Amino acid sequence: MPVSNIYAVTCSDAISREMKLNDNVVRSFRVAKVFRENSDRINSIDFSPNGELLISSADDDQIVIYDCQNGAPKRTLNSKKYGVDLIKFTHASNTAVHGSNKVDDTIRYLSLHDNKYIRYFTGHTKKVTTLVMSPIDDTFLSASLDKTIRIWDLRSANCQGLMHLSSRPVAAFDPEGLIFAAGINSEMIKLYDLRSFDKGPFNTFRLPQDRDCEWTGMKFSPDGKMILISTNGQVIRLVDSFQGQPLQTFMGHTNMKNIPLEASFSPDSQFVFSGSTDGWIHVWNAENGTKTANLNCDHTGPVQAVQFNPKFMMLASACSNMAFWLPSIEGD
Repeated sequence: MPVSNIYAVTCSDAISREMKLNDNVVRSFRVAKVFRENSDRINSIDFSPNGELLISSADDDQIVIYDCQNGAPKRTLNSKKYGVDLIKFTHASNTAVHGSNKVDDTIRYLSLHDNKYIRYFTGHTKKVTTLVMSPIDDTFLSASLDKTIRIWDLRSANCQGLMHLSSRPVAAFDPEGLIFAAGINSEMIKLYDLRSFDKGPFNTFRLPQDRDCEWTGMKFSPDGKMILISTNGQVIRLVDSFQGQPLQTFMGHTNMKNIPLEASFSPDSQFVFSGSTDGWIHVWNAENGTKTANLNCDHTGPVQAVQFNPKFMMLASACSNMAFWLPSIEGD
C-alpha cells in the first residue's frame, strides 16, 4: 500500500486507542503523510490541548492548521507584514499567540476564525525566543534576547510581570501551571512560584556550563518530574525538577549548523524525541538514557520541530515539509 494511503487506513484506530508506548511501538513509527504546504522552514508547531489540531508557523509567513484525525490541512493563514514564529494554541482552538520575525518584536494574539488580531503584547526590544502558554489559564510567558522574561494575560495588553536577567533566558511552565522555570546563562535553572515570582526563586540549580552550545529551549515532563533542556549544539540535557540533579545527557543526533533543535517528551514522559540537521528523528529512553530509535522520514532539511500528540498515538516533525507519523504495530 502506498505510504500516502496508510493514514486513512490506520488513523482512526491509532488515535482512538489508549496510548501505551514501549520501545517496540516507538521503533515501529512510520511516516503516514507528508505535507508540502510551505516553501520555507517551518519554525514552530503546536498541538491543540485536545490533540485534534496541529498548527504550524513558517518562515514563508504562513500559518497552517492541520486536522490530525483526518490527516489533512484544514486552513492556511498569512502574516506577510509581521512574519510569524513560535506559534501556540491558547486554550481555545480557534485562537493562537505568536511571535514576529519582521517589523518588531511584538507578540500577537490571533483569531484563527477570521484571521484578525485580538490583541498586541508589546515590550520586548529584541527577538522573542520562548513563548509558552500556561496549562491551566490565560497566562503565558515570553523570553527574549533582550534578557527579560515577561508574564502576560491574554485578557490584557499590559505586561503582568517583568524579570531582568543576566543573559538570554529560556522558560517553561510546570504541568500544573503554578511554577515556572527560567534557564539562565546555559548553566542555571531558577524555579519561581508564579503567584510570588517577584520575591525571587524558591530554588536554584546550577549545572556545568555548556561551553560549546547555548540552551535554546526548556520543557517540563508531563509528569512534572523532569526538565528537558534543548540546545543549539549536539547535546540535550535532562534534569530532575525537584533536586536539580543531572539525569541524562542525550547525544547521537547531528547539529552541524548550530541551530535550535526542539526536543519533546512523549505524553507518558517515557521517551524524548529530537530532530537533527540530517533529517532524522532521534528517540531516547528518558529513564536510562539509551537510544531507542532513529526514525527516517527523508526530511529535505534540518528537523527543528518535533512534537508528540498530547492525546493520540501520533508524532509530527517538520523541516519545510510536515510529516505525520503513526505506529505500525499495537502497544501492549
